[in-house]
Amino acid sequence: MKVVIIEDEKPAARRLSRMLVDLNIEVQEMLHSVEESLNWLQNNEHPALIFLDIQLSDGLSFEIFEEIEVKSAIIFITAYDEYALRAFKLNSIDYLLKPIDEDELANAVNQFKKNQPQKTALMVNLDDIKNLLINPLDRKFKRRLSIKVGAHIKIITTDAIECFYSENKATYCFTNEKRSFLLDNSLEIWDDQLDPEQFFRVNRTFIVNINAIKDIVSYSNSRLKLILNSYSETEIIVSREKVKDFKNWLA
Repeated sequence: MKVVIIEDEKPAARRLSRMLVDLNIEVQEMLHSVEESLNWLQNNEHPALIFLDIQLSDGLSFEIFEEIEVKSAIIFITAYDEYALRAFKLNSIDYLLKPIDEDELANAVNQFKKNQPQKTALMVNLDDIKNLLINPLDRKFKRRLSIKVGAHIKIITTDAIECFYSENKATYCFTNEKRSFLLDNSLEIWDDQLDPEQFFRVNRTFIVNINAIKDIVSYSNSRLKLILNSYSETEIIVSREKVKDFKNWLA
């Protein structure tokens, strides 16, 4: 049986690969990002099984399913809390909690071999799992940020932030004071910590605040262009695959 590992932390990917080899499983490929995974899956025969981390360096792994039809069974790799893990279990999808335990890995593989889960079952439950992960009940979201500015610590409320964006492998927030501040965490981590009623990830580079949107303009290839109250350094385009969800978010 051939498997593929999609994990952005290379030491963790190598460790998982060694553990699978010990189980006499051939690791066909190790991939580390959404973009790399899409390119590989579009040009190679899909393996029987994929070990898939949820948060990758350039986005959530769910974006892979939005772009292409994955023909492999999936065992998720996650560091999420108990509520998310229960969701996986209820939906009959295997998962491994980081750091991966050898016995749990063996059990997950054996479960896959016994049941051979079908692709359709995975796709039916994927959106439900994504919603549970992003919008769990009683979730507390970030309301303010503490940012180091020189020798000082600046407190910024999320209401004052027009957008979060990535540039040259760094992450920034832009405020209604028309200033950008460098942040420690990646855009993917902020996407998970912000209130989804107020903030929306419009593409791989931008998360926007609904209260900062000044205008929405039709753009080429069925996309949308956003004009914010103050931010104007780079065009903000809602990617084609996000347009439908974006319009629902606005409603």
